[in-house]
Amino acid sequence: MSIWYKAAGWGTVFAILALIVTLLKQIIAFIGFLTFAIKILVVLAFVALIVGVGFMVIRSWNASRQPKN
Repeated sequence: MSIWYKAAGWGTVFAILALIVTLLKQIIAFIGFLTFAIKILVVLAFVALIVGVGFMVIRSWNASRQPKN
């Protein structure tokens, strides 16, 4: 096994470790972005729900104020 270390050198081992660390950093950043996007979608869904309920309340309030024939 030591013959492979002599052929590759320590620089190659350090380069592979640096690539692995960089890949892990990118994966962590991507997970953070996905989490942020999901949070924004949840907030937008609740805002749409509140607006929808408010619209229904106003519509029923206006319908109850009109005289019935």
